[in-house]
Amino acid sequence: MRRRELPLEITENAFVNEPFVRLRETDGIALALQYPAMGIPFAPTACYMRKGAYERLCKAARLLPEGYRLCVWDAWRPFSVQRYLYELYAKQIEEKLRPAPAERAAVIGAFVSPPVENKAVPPVHTTGGAVDLTLIGKSGEALDMGTAFDDFSPAAHTAYYENRRLSQADIEIRDRRRLLYNAMTAAGFTNLPSEWWHYDFGDRFWGYYKKKPAAYSGVFDPEELYANQE
Repeated sequence: MRRRELPLEITENAFVNEPFVRLRETDGIALALQYPAMGIPFAPTACYMRKGAYERLCKAARLLPEGYRLCVWDAWRPFSVQRYLYELYAKQIEEKLRPAPAERAAVIGAFVSPPVENKAVPPVHTTGGAVDLTLIGKSGEALDMGTAFDDFSPAAHTAYYENRRLSQADIEIRDRRRLLYNAMTAAGFTNLPSEWWHYDFGDRFWGYYKKKPAAYSGVFDPEELYANQE
């Protein structure tokens, strides 16, 4: 898993009219939605993804060895939540990483997409193709993946534990990240290199890494979501 450049400008698209499905817990997929638990305004309490992305998520769950499950933290989010998160996290990222002025937008954009009100090149979570997730044990225990969700340190990079001297505990973290990465990419997702928990299918990040047009446009509010629900 090599670190790759971040997909900041992706505009090619060939949108499809694909419905949304609501995620429910299965033997292979658990739900632990983070933003409602954090009290983020307007954060949905139900979890939705595009049908094609969800089908590939189910495939990734089936690829895991016995004893592991996927646990979804976030998937589709309305534009109002994206705007709130950007305003909240941009300040935290600046304080933590102190980027040079010329690098500010790129550094912040590596962790949270700017709230661009353009459904053709939208924040990827508004498309229903992006998903944030982790691994848990079969009984539901959280597994150590090296950082918490929405961590803005270099340790959040997917490949952080690659190509360095590791303790036994770090080796276990590296292997769990590899397990998640291999299952998700084998199912058709791409990974955002700055976030080990973030995967994409059909959105513009996926299009960038796959060298394909994006398949999903933005869906900005619940009314649009429900109109497109299967």
